[in-house]
Amino acid sequence: MITAPQAMATPTPDPDEERRRIQTARLLAYRDDGPLAHALSGKLGKGLPPVPAALIALLAVVAVTVTGLLTSGPILLLPVAIMLLLVLPTTPRDHLGRFDWLTPPLLRGAEFFAMIAIGLAGGAPKWLLFVLVYVVGYHTYDTVYRTRQSIWPPAWVFHAGLGWELRLLIIGVGAALDVLTPVLAVLTAYLFVLFAVESVTSWVRLDKASAQAGADAEQDLEASPEDALEQATGEAEKG
Repeated sequence: MITAPQAMATPTPDPDEERRRIQTARLLAYRDDGPLAHALSGKLGKGLPPVPAALIALLAVVAVTVTGLLTSGPILLLPVAIMLLLVLPTTPRDHLGRFDWLTPPLLRGAEFFAMIAIGLAGGAPKWLLFVLVYVVGYHTYDTVYRTRQSIWPPAWVFHAGLGWELRLLIIGVGAALDVLTPVLAVLTAYLFVLFAVESVTSWVRLDKASAQAGADAEQDLEASPEDALEQATGEAEKG
């Protein structure tokens, strides 16, 4: 007897593996790596453990700041060099260690401290530094809130946002060349427009999609059984 072939059952994903995949994706998104970090990620082997490297980078940036090493000229690139040398090699890691969740806050703290230290040493306006930190902080908050709702920001946003590494490199070069204030102004304006427009348009699209889905569900509930049967019959005849 010939029987109809049965559909292949879709394998159920392993819950633990899926949890680890989501955990890694979230932590990597929270890091806010940019194009330079992604370009070098596959060329750094297994990479350094992220938590110790990020912690040492933060402490080193604090140390060179409080000791008064940051004065003017090329020395202002020192915090950037510390961050690049210590944190870039952590990008290949899967961030599945017990304490790897500490990597994003340590990295963001080191980035903000380096921005402020370089900015103050380079004579940048304090309000401009505040706005830059606020803009990057908003981007971080938006990323965290979206991923907690299972809404992932598009990958191009992290590249267009330059990542922590290129943002610091641009600030450091601007300070070393004594053009920090205009560089900060342009960078802050660019990031503000990018993050604000992308975030607002994404949430507006989501609200419209949710409203449309709600309207469709409400329309289905309001339809009488006779109307639903007639609609289904008509669609079947057309098919």
